[in-house]
Amino acid sequence: MQHLDDDTRTELEAAAFRRLLSHLDAHKEVQNIELMILADFCRNCLSKWLVAAAEERGESLDYEAAREHVYGMPYSEWKTLYQAKATPQQLADLEARQAAKPEADS
Repeated sequence: MQHLDDDTRTELEAAAFRRLLSHLDAHKEVQNIELMILADFCRNCLSKWLVAAAEERGESLDYEAAREHVYGMPYSEWKTLYQAKATPQQLADLEARQAAKPEADS
């Protein structure tokens, strides 16, 4: 992508991010804990990254507003409608994943 100008690259990255959000929205059955176990990020991480990106640019973005953007609805509503209780195996897998992370990543 080095041949692209900064504006075009930013537009493509933004489009890919929007598509990721759309994909996650279409697959609400994919639980955040599963994402954390497999990829070490989840929908909440995306929300936090949006807030951090805004702060880096001197903008203010409320975490709950970022969550609503990522989830497509208030988080409390999404949690009630779609979040399943984590299984003992998922909790064990997440704990093992976090224990295996280098200190700098924790």
